[in-house]
Amino acid sequence: MNARTPLTSDITHYIGGARSAGTSARAQDVTNPATGAVTGRVHLANAADVDAAVAAAQAAFPDWADTPPIRRARVMFKFLELVNLHKDDLARAITAEHGKVFTDAQGEVSRGIDIIEFACGIPQLLKGDFTDQVSTGMDNWTIRQPLGVVAGITPFNFPVMVPMWMFPVAIAAGNTFVLKPSPIDPTPSLLIADLLKQAGLPDGVFNVVQGDKEAVDALLVHPDVKAISFVGSTPIANYIYETGAHHGKRVQALGGAKNHMVVMPDADLDQAVDALIGSAYGSAGERCMAISVAVLVGDVAEKIMPKLIERTKTLKVLDGMNLAAEMGPIVTRAAHERISGYIDAGVMQGADLLVDGRRFDAKQTGEGCENGFWMGGTLFDNVTPSMRIYKEEIFGPVLSCVRVADFSEAVKLINDHEFGNGTSCFTRDGNVAREFARRIQVGMVGINVPIPVPMAWQGFGGWKKSLFGDMHAYGEEGVRFYTKQKSIMQRWPESIGKGAEFVMPTAK
Repeated sequence: MNARTPLTSDITHYIGGARSAGTSARAQDVTNPATGAVTGRVHLANAADVDAAVAAAQAAFPDWADTPPIRRARVMFKFLELVNLHKDDLARAITAEHGKVFTDAQGEVSRGIDIIEFACGIPQLLKGDFTDQVSTGMDNWTIRQPLGVVAGITPFNFPVMVPMWMFPVAIAAGNTFVLKPSPIDPTPSLLIADLLKQAGLPDGVFNVVQGDKEAVDALLVHPDVKAISFVGSTPIANYIYETGAHHGKRVQALGGAKNHMVVMPDADLDQAVDALIGSAYGSAGERCMAISVAVLVGDVAEKIMPKLIERTKTLKVLDGMNLAAEMGPIVTRAAHERISGYIDAGVMQGADLLVDGRRFDAKQTGEGCENGFWMGGTLFDNVTPSMRIYKEEIFGPVLSCVRVADFSEAVKLINDHEFGNGTSCFTRDGNVAREFARRIQVGMVGINVPIPVPMAWQGFGGWKKSLFGDMHAYGEEGVRFYTKQKSIMQRWPESIGKGAEFVMPTAK
């Protein structure tokens, strides 16, 4: 299938086991970023559509929660098998609507598969604790039970992986799920729904409402939605957290980032350049773990800048279905304009613009792509902490280089930033690596690893304004987020002494 072939012209909701157009008359275009062409129309839910999805999930919850965990795991195993069979179909859908290169889209699906594999172990993950004889004739144990209907609100940049951070664990734990994906690339959500149904998931356990802020707000205030998971920008994450918590929901809201990579004088410079180019410009910089700031320590800048300039200028920016592509288009015209505005601001505030991605010639990207949302890699040097391009999340292929005198200044620079999502340090010095990992105030740290996204059993989440809530996504913290602990104490009549007790019970 060619990336420019429309996958569907009418992108609907998925409610109670079937596709549904809903009751709202609102819709918006879905485009292929490589060509700028409209490939479909996605329905935008109103409150009544959200009510229908939540009602379907609520109706399915009692039976699904009572289903033994091993049987829920078997559904996940079948789903895992189907996703593996159709992973290239999912990747093509990502490339067609998001624009990232096909190999990157395949990688996204693979990382989602990791979480499904983790969720297949739910019988072990739900095991509680037991203590015999906590007091004479009395035992105490804990169990973890599902919350009910839970919802996920997910971003455009990972339309398969980020939903899979959420729903496999939530569903395996016994909850029912309502997904609100981005309307920019909504098709993968329906492909996922179809595969779950084929895997034997009962109708109503997984639902999709396409939409925008109207659908989000309806989920945030709905009394039957017990928990909300969100990934997106910091202002929206803050809004999701405050609004959801105000309405009594458990909330996990992952926000924005400004990820730094420190290059120490002893680092392997060729490896550091490879890491910076791949992590800054992969997926056009449209990922919350992208490296957007290179922190060059000591005399590193003079040695590394010529290499960075050359590599940035020679990036292979092509149609994402071209397997030679290293970077695809920007996701939308509006995003292209926003990123261009940041480049303007960097120049106006005095940063040295060494490579200007706005001058990229779209004609070299592939046949029929002249009207796509194309941009090359942009490279700034001598960026300072007071500049907008340093302080704010650009979410595009823009790498800012900051020069610092020593390791301590590098650590302080990162710790002073309001975001604390991911960071990296390239060095050969074990003590520097250890000190960096311990002292840095960031949730995910890489040592000679540019994009330190934790594996499925570890959990994903930043610090400071990169995370609102107490628990990280997926991993064991994900299981805790989607379940509630119940403590049970038990004894039998034969062990109960006579007479009322008026003091606090104690172990006897």
